[in-house]
Amino acid sequence: MTHIDVELKQWATPRQAEYIDAINEYGSGAAAGTHLGVTRTAINIAIQAVKKKAAIAGYSPDHAMTHTAPNPFIVKGVSTLYGEDGQPKAQWVKTTLDREKYDEAIKAAIEAMAQDIPRVAPLDAPDGCIESLCNLYTMTDTHVGALAWHKEGGADWDVKIAERVLTGCFERMVQSAQPAKVCVINQLGDFLHSDGLQAITPTSGHLLDQDGRFSKIVAAAIRILRRLVDLALLKHEAVYIVMAEGNHDMASSVWLRHMFAALYENEPRVTVNNSELPYYVYQHGKIMLAFHHSHLKKMDGLPLLLAAQYPEMWGATTKRYCHTGHRHHVEEKEHSGMKVIQHPTLGARDAYAARGGWLSEREATAITYHKEFGQVARVTVCPEMLE
Repeated sequence: MTHIDVELKQWATPRQAEYIDAINEYGSGAAAGTHLGVTRTAINIAIQAVKKKAAIAGYSPDHAMTHTAPNPFIVKGVSTLYGEDGQPKAQWVKTTLDREKYDEAIKAAIEAMAQDIPRVAPLDAPDGCIESLCNLYTMTDTHVGALAWHKEGGADWDVKIAERVLTGCFERMVQSAQPAKVCVINQLGDFLHSDGLQAITPTSGHLLDQDGRFSKIVAAAIRILRRLVDLALLKHEAVYIVMAEGNHDMASSVWLRHMFAALYENEPRVTVNNSELPYYVYQHGKIMLAFHHSHLKKMDGLPLLLAAQYPEMWGATTKRYCHTGHRHHVEEKEHSGMKVIQHPTLGARDAYAARGGWLSEREATAITYHKEFGQVARVTVCPEMLE
C-alpha cells in the first residue's frame, strides 16, 4: 500500500491534490490512474512536482525537513545536527525571498493602499490646444535617491538636487513646447535609484550609493511626479502617463502606476498606462509611440517584438517611434518600420559610472508629434539652464 503525506496538499494544485487523495484511497499510483483515467507516469510526475515545491518551502519529512518558510520566503539551505542515535537534534534553516511571491504580495498591498489615497479634484482644461499635436516629455534614469560627488563624477546629486533639477527642467520643457492637445509623460524607468529598504539593485544585489532613508526618497519621488502631472494639466487637455519598469525600480514602478491611477481617478483628463508587461504603447492618429527601458531588450530587437506584441496598432500606423533609456546617452537609429530613440539622463554620474568611464551629456527632450506627419519639433533642456 502506497501512502502520500496529506500535508503535501497545501503545495498542490487542485488536480495534484486529487491525485494524492486517489493514491491514498486506492493504494497505488497505478490504481489511482485507472480510477482517474490517467497514466501512472502522469501521476508520479505530478507527485514529484508537489514534493519539490514543498521542499523549496522547507517541507520534506523524508529528509528531516519540517520547518517551513513563511510567505514570501523560500528555503535557501538546511543544516541538520544528528545525534549518535541517528536522530536529528537541531536544525538551522536559511531562507531567501521568493521573488514571484514577493511581487504578488507587493501588488496586493499596493492595491489595498490605493483604496485610501485621497483623489485629486478635476481641473478645467486649458484653451487653445492644437488637436493634431502630441507632446512627449521623456525623463529616464534620473535615479532619485542616488548620491553622487562632483569630485568623482563631475557633479553633485542627492534627493534635494534631484527634486530641483527634475521639476525645473520639466517646467522649462512644458513652457517651451507646442500647445498640443495631448501630452505623454514618459517616465522611462530607473526613476528611483533603489527598490526598497536595502540600497541594492533588485536583481544582482549590487551595493548602491544612496542618499538617506528609502521613505525620504519615496516622498520626494511622489512630489516630483505630482508636480510634473500638475504642470502638464495646466497646458494640455489630456495627459497620458507611462511609469516604466527599470532594472533599478522593478517593484517601485508597480506601486507608482497604482498610486497615480488612484490619485487621479477623478480626473478624466489623466490616463495611466496599466500594462503589466514592460513594453508600453500609445497611438496618436497614424503615429505609434512605444516605450521600454531597454534593460530586457536591446534596441535592434524592439521593432520586431513590438510588431508582434501590438500587431493591430502596428498595422494602423504609418510612422512608429520607440523610446528607450538605460544606457544614459543619446543614440538614434532607424530600423525597418520603426525609429528607436535612446534618451540621456538629467542625473549626475555616481561613483560606479565615473569609475567605469561612462560619460554623457545631461539633458532631457520634449518631442512634438503630428498625428499624420510624425515628429515635427523638439525642445531640449539641461541642468545648466537652471543656474
